[in-house]
Amino acid sequence: MKKQPFALHYHLMLLPGIVLLILFSVVPMFGVTIAFQNFKPNLGFWRSEWVGLDNFRYLFELPDSRKIFFNTIYIAVLKIVANLAVPVLFALLLNEVRTVLFKRSVQTIVYLPHFLSWVILAGIITDLLSMDGLINQLLAVFGMEPIMFMASNNWFPGIVVASDVWKEFGFGTIVYLAALTGISPALYEAAAIDGASRLQQLRYITLPSLKPTIILLATLSLGNVLNAGFDQIFNLYNPLVYDSGDIIDTYVYRAGLLQVQYGLATAVGLLKSVISFVLIILSYVLASKFANYRIF
Repeated sequence: MKKQPFALHYHLMLLPGIVLLILFSVVPMFGVTIAFQNFKPNLGFWRSEWVGLDNFRYLFELPDSRKIFFNTIYIAVLKIVANLAVPVLFALLLNEVRTVLFKRSVQTIVYLPHFLSWVILAGIITDLLSMDGLINQLLAVFGMEPIMFMASNNWFPGIVVASDVWKEFGFGTIVYLAALTGISPALYEAAAIDGASRLQQLRYITLPSLKPTIILLATLSLGNVLNAGFDQIFNLYNPLVYDSGDIIDTYVYRAGLLQVQYGLATAVGLLKSVISFVLIILSYVLASKFANYRIF
């Protein structure tokens, strides 16, 4: 009988990954202490003044605190809803296409924006929505006045959500198309024999079969309620739309790096991380209860 390799070999294989995890994920956690200090870079962690919860109190006393938390939750919730609804609808429509070549071509085209960075996409969106961009040129054809899309607090949240859906709905579509392939064709054949229309098959077979996947993705997305997308908004927003587009992450960036308020910035980031951690735990509990999804 062939001798099995010693288990130490497997642990040694994990060692590089564990070292990197410790260096980049565990060691930086000591920086959380900045949230409880009046941190001065020249004094470091050990000699900076300890102020306890003063940074958190100051955070909630700021006139901008309610605005940034509202903007973060508002934009994040809209993204979650849109990124659940649009991929499902598109996957159902694409699933009805019988021409394989056309179906795969469309699937590839809508998936491509997922691989582009927000630096590139923000440039494209800004050009399209500028005063002399394509959208305003089309409005001018119909005799309408140009709109300052990127400088309007009314338009900016919608632009953020729509552009995020444009970038990511192709990836979500693939997930739902994979779920659709798992539905037994015998169910549709039996329904067709019984005289069920395509709409009735969609209602009584397709949607109920997709329900576990939809519930799973919806519950897991709860952990992103406070993640409204720093990369996207940072590359799209400007001081004119701070009222509707400034979120926790962008505020931390400006407060921490531009205004040199390291303690306040860390306090905001820590608060967000704690709330997100609780929501992630809640999402896994809900996923386990309603979709029978477990990772442990």
